[in-house]
Amino acid sequence: MKVIVNDKMQRGYQYYLSEPMGQHFDDQFKPELTPKQMLELGVFGGKYLTDCRKEFPEDWFVNAKLSPERKDISLNYYSVDASQPLAEWQRKGWVYEQDPRGWFQWYCRYFMGRRIAEEDDRQIKRWKAFKRHEMAVRKNCEMYNHRCRPKQRQALLHWAYDSRNY
Repeated sequence: MKVIVNDKMQRGYQYYLSEPMGQHFDDQFKPELTPKQMLELGVFGGKYLTDCRKEFPEDWFVNAKLSPERKDISLNYYSVDASQPLAEWQRKGWVYEQDPRGWFQWYCRYFMGRRIAEEDDRQIKRWKAFKRHEMAVRKNCEMYNHRCRPKQRQALLHWAYDSRNY
């Protein structure tokens, strides 16, 4: 299936879905949350995907916590800001030109079934590297003490790690 993107950050970008939605992930990539679950929990201050909803399944947005005008930290699950500005992501070379919104946009498209071998490998390596934050929370916080390291826990949610589980 061909997807054509026309939003504030991309005009006429096209990609193909070659896998069934939510299936046939790389063996090393085992996210704990789906994009829909992430949006419902509150990630990125509700500002993510607000102008490109047509690209993604409608049901992802039924209970999503969104803020179309500006980032609203109170929508984040832990009510803290755990994001760096897009300009910083770009400066560090983290943003792939076909996914100008960064990792979460890549994950949403990957979840839907798009595959780009080299970029998928790069993003999965980044996802795996982020697991160090889970280890830091587990090492430094009592089990289920969600007041301990809330910024790190929120960041884990942004990377599809379910920090509510520990």
